[in-house]
Amino acid sequence: MKVHVEPPFRKILIANRGEIAVRVARSAKALGITTVAVYSSADEKSLHAMIADESVWIGGADPEESYLNIDAIIYATKKTGAEAVHPGYGFLSQRADFAERLREEGVVFIGPPPNVQRLVGDKLGARRFFANAGVPVVPGTYSAVNSRDAISVAEELGFPVIVKPAGGGGGIGMKIASNEEELTKSLKEASELAGKTFGKFEVYLEKYLPKARHIEVQILGDGKGKVFHLFERECSVQRRFQKLIEEAPSPALSPELREHLLSIALKAADACRYVNAGTFEFLFDPSNANFYLLEVNSRIQVEHPVTEMITGVDIVREQIYIAAGEGVSFKQEDIKMRGSAIEARVYAEDPSNNFAPSPGKLTVYREPSGPWIRVDSGYYEGAEVPFYYDPLIMKVTSWGITREEARRRLALAIEETMIEGVSTNMVLLHAVLNNRAFVSGNYSTRILEEEKILENLQRHSMQRLRLPKKEKAEKVVSVRRAEGEIWRLASRIRPHL
Repeated sequence: MKVHVEPPFRKILIANRGEIAVRVARSAKALGITTVAVYSSADEKSLHAMIADESVWIGGADPEESYLNIDAIIYATKKTGAEAVHPGYGFLSQRADFAERLREEGVVFIGPPPNVQRLVGDKLGARRFFANAGVPVVPGTYSAVNSRDAISVAEELGFPVIVKPAGGGGGIGMKIASNEEELTKSLKEASELAGKTFGKFEVYLEKYLPKARHIEVQILGDGKGKVFHLFERECSVQRRFQKLIEEAPSPALSPELREHLLSIALKAADACRYVNAGTFEFLFDPSNANFYLLEVNSRIQVEHPVTEMITGVDIVREQIYIAAGEGVSFKQEDIKMRGSAIEARVYAEDPSNNFAPSPGKLTVYREPSGPWIRVDSGYYEGAEVPFYYDPLIMKVTSWGITREEARRRLALAIEETMIEGVSTNMVLLHAVLNNRAFVSGNYSTRILEEEKILENLQRHSMQRLRLPKKEKAEKVVSVRRAEGEIWRLASRIRPHL
């Protein structure tokens, strides 16, 4: 492994919020880099603004006024003298115009360059590009469809099909159709939602594979013409196409299948001359052992901790050095898998109200701990979970020599976590971790439906730590305070005896 003596930048700005901003700041500060946080009116007392060396207010609570406000972020960058910007995930992380604007201002973008962002960010264009490069993609259309030709296309592909926004992401606007009537309805709904959310009404069709597994490969392009992998992650536990639990390595792959998948991912990354961190996402069809490229996420992923846990590679650190022109700190043969890691996303959302966001003040907040437990969070007790942003509170990741060891540790960590003031999805996470299909490792993207986990959620038993009653808690605090005063008094008196 390459050892660096000097920090690659003097100061970087983190154009994000929450747990990813905290996580980036920690890696940067460990390298001796001064960090700058930006915050909105809703995040004035946020952890990410407090943990950074400097912080700058950039606008109102609405993301358009702050975290999506390119001019405000450029101003904060120039004002603080930051040499580089890390975008985290979401917000501006995959905006080629943002990366280009930074370049024009003489600021380094810690991520893929604009040409790569444009190529992989155009979903239909990317499908055409990779198919022409010999990379297998999910069967479907290579251009937008309308209601006139969609039915004949769907019949050719074979129902069920999935309708996808051409300019979208994060599962937003995706609809499954099993017949002509559902397809007509899905086309209208997906197009309208895509137009409101992404500003593009175009949608396209892909064959829907109900038994498929969602497996992705972590890629790092060194900026010098070489691409590297950090193995794969399984992301099949999803609700409405949103990932809930991820693990590395995938329990579905044999060593031979793993090598095949990694070779396809490296071929795709090499074809688009990928630079910096990115994730090449695939659908795996167990019935024929085929892999199909779904999309490329040209940023750091939410679920990157599981990869770091099994490889020992700090992906954010590598991102920073790549952006500085120093390449990666390892050789491909240096990267070995050790053990298994599983991550669960704890959201402020209400399971009893169709998982609606549950903003509010964290009146009680206790993170889990213990051997091989990692917590990534942007909150603390007393902090507010704002209404305006993604309601992710924390990510809890476990590691074990075996997958079963990691699974048990994570289930216990969820039981230890104490959050009050907002509703959370922890009972769902615990139910999945203890579900027979998940325990066996034999599950698909439809695990919630096939195992009827949501239907049986109210009956799920979850052992939780019990908080003392308020009166008792106050008494304990007062006794401990009195004990502390006695100890301090004794320490003052003893030397004179």
